[in-house]
Amino acid sequence: MHSELIPLWGWILFYTLVILMLAIDLKSFGRKGQHEVSISEALRMTCVWIAVSLVFCLGIYLFYPIDPHQKALEFLTGYLIEKSLSVDNLFVFLMLFTFFGVERKYQHEVLFWGILGALILRSIFIFLGAAVVSRFEWVLAIFGVFLLYSGAKMFTHDEEKQPDPSRNIFVRVFRKLFPVTNEMHGGKFWVKTLPPTPPYMEGRDMSLHHESNTQGECVSTPLHTGRGRGEGLSFAFTPLFVALIVIETSDIAFAVDSIPAVFSVTQDPFIVLTSNIFAILGLRALYFALAAIAKYFYYLKYGLGIVLIFVGVKLLLHCHLPYVPHVEISTGLSLLVIFGTLTASILLSVVRQRKQS
Repeated sequence: MHSELIPLWGWILFYTLVILMLAIDLKSFGRKGQHEVSISEALRMTCVWIAVSLVFCLGIYLFYPIDPHQKALEFLTGYLIEKSLSVDNLFVFLMLFTFFGVERKYQHEVLFWGILGALILRSIFIFLGAAVVSRFEWVLAIFGVFLLYSGAKMFTHDEEKQPDPSRNIFVRVFRKLFPVTNEMHGGKFWVKTLPPTPPYMEGRDMSLHHESNTQGECVSTPLHTGRGRGEGLSFAFTPLFVALIVIETSDIAFAVDSIPAVFSVTQDPFIVLTSNIFAILGLRALYFALAAIAKYFYYLKYGLGIVLIFVGVKLLLHCHLPYVPHVEISTGLSLLVIFGTLTASILLSVVRQRKQS
């Protein structure tokens, strides 16, 4: 572990930079519910995020306190692994928004909060993972076996069998604990509602009286209820908030693949964390660009399967396991194999698309 090489102010500076970039990203995509992100805008923002990540990589190359050249290479390899896995995850997000009927102009708001939550959760996972690996190196072997399993699943996954978000355990528990509306309310995550009419009010005049509250919102309250003004109001969450829950919990499952994969490149928590976070920071822009380039990723899942199997084997060869030869695969060779595999999968997808068109 080399986290002690980065002083506290370095970590604070990094997270300050992340918050600043998130604020810029939110402002660039407009205000909530008032802006539908175009494909050209999304492609431009995707290029900007990649450029920012490369500039950060250059900063590591120039200023990292120990072996900066190697650390920059590790960052770039980890970034490429995480970015490529994230592209596959975006197809899941697309399915979720379709399932919940989220309009395109409200999707960027959900993705913003989803990515913010992912940054927090992944930071926790990476710090815990780095602490465990530093004390119990044999955990890397478990990571390696799991990556082999995940890679094999990429080849057997049935794309026509889509998961049902309504069966998500977190969604089912949430719906039991909190009221959820049956319809969307624009870009709102929750709305004010009225409780059912109590039995003692049945048969009385329940005509609705409309008035505006202090925030200018129109609230419908029944007349002659015997309640004080504004009493009896409650909140109900909308399907938009449920979609956010599914995205957050889905990212936990995605992290189980991606974080061990980056640990196969380096055990330095700063490099693991920064490469992971920079890769997912641009996901919001990349999602909206996906509509233009999705047809060129038909074979991507097979390329990702090969990548996961490769990094799984790399981890197992790194560990000193009985009956398994100890072989160190260099970061440069790893970067070449990963980049070459992903490039080949995209090129094959392009050829397939042209033959069909």
